[in-house]
Amino acid sequence: MKISFIGAGNVAWHLAQAFENAGHWICEVYSRNPDHARLLASSLYDTNVQPDLNFSESEAELIIIAVSDDAIEHVIEQIVLPENAILAHTSGTRSLAEFQKLVEVYSDVYVHTGVFYPLQTFTKGVEMYYREIPFCIESRNELIESRLIKLAESISDSVTRMDSDERFILHVGAVFASNFTNYLFTVSHNLLEREQISFELLKPLIRTTVNKVLLAVDPAPGQTGPARRGDWKTTSRHLEYLQETNQDWIEIYRVLTDKIRDFYIAK
Repeated sequence: MKISFIGAGNVAWHLAQAFENAGHWICEVYSRNPDHARLLASSLYDTNVQPDLNFSESEAELIIIAVSDDAIEHVIEQIVLPENAILAHTSGTRSLAEFQKLVEVYSDVYVHTGVFYPLQTFTKGVEMYYREIPFCIESRNELIESRLIKLAESISDSVTRMDSDERFILHVGAVFASNFTNYLFTVSHNLLEREQISFELLKPLIRTTVNKVLLAVDPAPGQTGPARRGDWKTTSRHLEYLQETNQDWIEIYRVLTDKIRDFYIAK
């Protein structure tokens, strides 16, 4: 398939290379920062840097918008597309109906729309095993949806048709599972660093915790710790220590302790 990207951030960086390795041609890359587009294009075999959002002469069958949610509308306002092209976004939260409406308002030609959402956290330079990444696909047109599914299946073994409401709820769950968890890792790292204790000591615990979750149907029975046990003497001592550190950490500790207590002890 012939594919072009709008955006040269983490998502575009990974998807473009995965598609190319699967035999697809990445025609163009556009970014509001031309240096980012040049860097991504240079990592691909035969890809041009698109200087602006005029794609009217592009050979691409699919143009993927891989930018922040807030930037999607601005892109659609400016983009010029070839007729009958497929335009898809990679957002977990923007609905297909909202996306379609924007395209109808701003596009002078008929354009097929779709969603190509990879459920993963991407960072440039971090290797990914794409076959395990879930892709959530949506389009109003069954033929277009089938083409997007076939594209996803060329790089992944986990491809699902999913409507906008389901995808939004999945994204909320992903924020709890990934974004919030990573922030807690960061708090833990900074707390130990403050006392000149190596964060490396926690990594076996983190691996075991994550592995338990991956092996479980329901992670709830795997919960451990003082709040789970109702060990309020220990939690009080923790809070006394945290009084000398960071007010945000105290608030986080209190909220999570209370929620664990309510979930396990108060029943």
